[in-house]
Amino acid sequence: MTKEKKKLRAGVAVNIIGAIVILFAVFGVVVGFIGYVSFTTAFKEEYSVSTYHMADTATTLINGDHLEAYLAGDEAEEYQRTQNYLDIYCKKISVSLIYLIQVDRSDYGRFVSIFNSVDNSVDDSSYTPWELGHKRDTTNDEYRQKYESLYSGESAYETVYRTKVSDGVHPHVTTMVPVKNSSDEVVGILCVQRPIREIHDAQRPYLRRVAISTILLAVVASVFAALFIRRQFVKPIRKVANETARFAKENTKGEPLSGISRYRELAALAESIDTMETDMVSYIDNLTDITAEKERIGAELSLANEIQMNSIPNDFPAFPERKDFDIFASMDPAKEVGGDFYNFFMIDDDRIALVIGDVSGKGVPAALFMMVTNILITDRTLMGGTPAEILNFVNANICAHNKAEMFVTVWLGILELSTGKLTAANAGHEYPVIKRAGGSFEILRDKHGFVVGGLAESTYKDYELTLAPGDKIFVYTDGVPEATDANEGLFGQERMLAALNGVADGTPEEILKTVRREVDSFVKDAEQFDDLTMLCIEYKGQGEERS
Repeated sequence: MTKEKKKLRAGVAVNIIGAIVILFAVFGVVVGFIGYVSFTTAFKEEYSVSTYHMADTATTLINGDHLEAYLAGDEAEEYQRTQNYLDIYCKKISVSLIYLIQVDRSDYGRFVSIFNSVDNSVDDSSYTPWELGHKRDTTNDEYRQKYESLYSGESAYETVYRTKVSDGVHPHVTTMVPVKNSSDEVVGILCVQRPIREIHDAQRPYLRRVAISTILLAVVASVFAALFIRRQFVKPIRKVANETARFAKENTKGEPLSGISRYRELAALAESIDTMETDMVSYIDNLTDITAEKERIGAELSLANEIQMNSIPNDFPAFPERKDFDIFASMDPAKEVGGDFYNFFMIDDDRIALVIGDVSGKGVPAALFMMVTNILITDRTLMGGTPAEILNFVNANICAHNKAEMFVTVWLGILELSTGKLTAANAGHEYPVIKRAGGSFEILRDKHGFVVGGLAESTYKDYELTLAPGDKIFVYTDGVPEATDANEGLFGQERMLAALNGVADGTPEEILKTVRREVDSFVKDAEQFDDLTMLCIEYKGQGEERS
C-alpha cells in the first residue's frame, strides 16, 4: 500500500479530529472573549461603585457654601483644614488623586481647581498638586458631557475609564460626584482618581486559565473523538471502502456488510453495497450469457448472410462466354440478412430467366421466406411454362403452407435471346424500367397481379415485349425509390430515372453502381431502412458471335 493511499485512509479520522480541535479552539476563544468582557465589565462596575462611595464620602469633608470664599482667599484656616483632611483621606483609601474643581458652565470647556490631594506612591505616578485657583481646559468632550450631566442633576455620579494611557500616566478610573451648597445647588465637582492595575493583574491569570482549560479540553476531546470516531465511523467506512475496492477488482460476492454499524446512515450504506454486489453479480452473469448469446446469434447471422448471398448468383461477369447479353445485379440487406432477392439463370441455351422479389418484413423470417420462394420459382421455371404459370404454381404452394401469413412481390421474366422476345408477369412488384436503344430509361407500367402468398385463388397473366439490340431492362425493389434521408424525404422514381439516364449508355454494372452512388449521396448518414436490390440486363442480340 502506498503512502498516498495510507494518507487517504487516515484522512477521515484526521480531518474530523482536526475539525473538533479547531472547534474547541474557537469555542475557547469565544468563551474566553465573553468571559474577558464580562469579567472586565463586572470589575469596572465594582470599581465604579466603590469609587463613587469614596468620592461621596469625601464630599462630606467639604463645605459647599464656602467655595467662592476659598477662591477669594477667605476662610483660609478652614480651607487648609479641609485640604489636610483630604490629603489624609487620599492616603487612607489608596487613590492617586482627590480634587475639587469648579467648571465654567457657559460651555463646560474650562475649570478652576480648588482642592487637590495627590498620592504618587499608590501607582508610582508623578502628579504635581494644583494650587488653589489653578485653571485648565477640560480634557475632552467626554468630560464636558459628564460635567454638564452632573451640574444639571441628570446623574448622581459619572465615571471615566482610562485603560490605555501614556506619558507616565497609568490606567485608572476617575469617578466624579457633585458638591452642593446648603441650598442643594451644585457648586463644584469632586473627582477621585483610582488606579485600576488590579484589573490587568486579574485579567492575565484569567486568560491563562481559559487558555490552559481550552487546550486540556481540546486534547481530551480529541483523544475521545479519535477513539470513538475510529471505532464507530472510520472502521465501518474503511470496511465498506475495502469491500467496494475488492468487488471492483474481483466482481464476486463478498461477505455481507450488514451489522457493521448501529448508525442508520452507515447501516443503509452497507445494505446498499450488499444489494449492489448482488445485483451487479447477477447483471454480470446475465450480461455474460447475453454476450455469449449475442455472439452466437451474430455468428449464425453472418453464416446466414453468407448462405443467402451464395443462394443467388454473385460472380460477375456471370456468363463471360455469352456475347448476346450483359447482366449485373446487386443486393444490400438492411440487416444481416434480408427479404429481397434476385436470380437469373439459363433455362436452356436460348432462354434466360430473370427474377426479382421483395418479401414482407425483414431479418431472418424474411430471409427464410425469400429462400423458399426463390427455390420454388427456380425449380418450377426449369420445369417449363410461362411466367404466369410459374407464379400460379408458386402462389398455390406458398399459400398452402403459409401460417405466418407472409407474402412476396415478384417480377419474373423469360427472355428468348435469339428473338429478343421477353415474356413477363408481375405479382405486385415495382414497375420495371426499360430503355430502348438510342433512347432513355422510362417506366414500363405493366399489369400487376396480386402478391404471391396473399390469396390462393390469385392468378397471374403474361405480357410480352420485344427487345432490340441495345435495349435494357432495369428491375428493382422498393428500397430504391423509398430510400429515406435524415429529414424523411424519399429518393423517389424521378431521382431514380435521373440517375439511370445519367449513365444510360453504360454497362449494366455501371448503371447499378451509379444508382447506388446517387442513393447514398441522397440519404447520407441516415440509416438504411429497407433492403436495396437491383438487376439490369442489356440485350445485344445475335449480331455478336458467341465464343
